[in-house]
Amino acid sequence: MELGQSAGFLGGGSGDYRDPAISPDGAPTTTAQLSDEQRAQHRALVAEWNDKLEGTSAEGIMDWAATHVSGKIAVTMSMQDTILAELAEGRLLNAELVFLDTGYHFDETIETRDKVAERYHLPLTNVRPVLSREEQDETYGPRLYSRNPSACCRMRKVEPLARMLNPYEAWVTGIRRVDNPLRATTPILDVDRTGRLKINPIAAWSDEDVENYITDHKLIINPLTAQGYPSIGCATCTLPVAEGDDPRSGRWAGTNKTECGLHT
Repeated sequence: MELGQSAGFLGGGSGDYRDPAISPDGAPTTTAQLSDEQRAQHRALVAEWNDKLEGTSAEGIMDWAATHVSGKIAVTMSMQDTILAELAEGRLLNAELVFLDTGYHFDETIETRDKVAERYHLPLTNVRPVLSREEQDETYGPRLYSRNPSACCRMRKVEPLARMLNPYEAWVTGIRRVDNPLRATTPILDVDRTGRLKINPIAAWSDEDVENYITDHKLIINPLTAQGYPSIGCATCTLPVAEGDDPRSGRWAGTNKTECGLHT
């Protein structure tokens, strides 16, 4: 039988391409739910500790996580800077650094990742999409990132993260309240839709706090941060930002998209 729209394919002029609303075959697209008991335990931790941890140092929050999380912890790394790796090193003995390798990153981002692997002792896991760039072009058509950036982010970021989280009880993010209005009320602790504990140790940090920590600890940073890229995503969808503009305005510039979907 020929593949047609009923099988999820759309006419593409020079060929038939799959509907980007349909994810690639061969891998789960969601994270397994934790048990009701684990979910309840995490909600109890949030209820008891969220207000108490407000105003606590990021180091103190990581020490808290080491004490209260018994399972494995994923420390998500964007490779814009290495603050989370520095905070986790020596504190979260049950943690792994996790990097979403979309296949579209700047060379500088990959170089930063490689330096992180050399400097820190925590294991570094590279999480990749089901399809390579070439396979995605063949399946969904060229430049999906420009035609449908939300679908591209879903298949190359959101769904790989969902699969990656399965072995973990909790995950650490670098979300900050000053990033944008959508993140202004980010709590220190949260329970995600799967029941996992989500820990945001630098939620209250200002840009000055970030710069001071990087300087004081002589951290590895992505060199693009000094070249007008205050928020770094995929090379295909990130532009430099003029001084004084919204730091995330260079992400998906020219669209109304402001988040990849990892934290929404």
